[in-house]
Amino acid sequence: MSLNTTMSLTNPKSAANIDIDDVTHFLLELDALKRINRRSYVTQTTRRENSAEHSWHLAMACWSIAEAFELDVNHERLLKMALVHDLGEIDAGDTFLFANSRSDAHVEERAGIARLQAERGNGIAALSEVWEAQETGSSKESQLLRVVDRLLPFLLNLNTEGKTWVEAQVTRSQVACALAFIKDSFPPIHDWLNKNIDYATQQGWLIDA
Repeated sequence: MSLNTTMSLTNPKSAANIDIDDVTHFLLELDALKRINRRSYVTQTTRRENSAEHSWHLAMACWSIAEAFELDVNHERLLKMALVHDLGEIDAGDTFLFANSRSDAHVEERAGIARLQAERGNGIAALSEVWEAQETGSSKESQLLRVVDRLLPFLLNLNTEGKTWVEAQVTRSQVACALAFIKDSFPPIHDWLNKNIDYATQQGWLIDA
């Protein structure tokens, strides 16, 4: 005789005042991140990745690196930070790492996060708080997130013959400067990046300047 182990996922009392139309409204608001294209190209394709794809890649990469190096980080907090990291781009769009407007990008992104926080159907009470923690915080989780967020586009460029770098005429010194902070945060990754900056320059993907 088999036992029916199916359990209800909801508490009737807590679900009574929730409108599923509101819930699905918010889910569609999140779906908009798929429409934000980044500058990096997906490997073995001719298309650019979108910000939702990057967010997934970022979360998986952070998780994997945290376990591989046995880092003393809170995995739940780390993954939440990775998942909200680019949500502000739904309103602000993606800002290229080497764009002149890069330093102002957080203003529009923060406003976008505030809008999402206030959207009907949003069940994530700490959405703005988690975003702010990854944006301005100094925790181990936010430090790792920043390292991996710089590592991934570098890795994609390295495996697409520097396509984004070549298109934007990016220089060796620009890349080195953008990655310099990793020397203190994660020396083994910084050493790998430096070695491959040399390689990319030798290949002509980065301007030697």
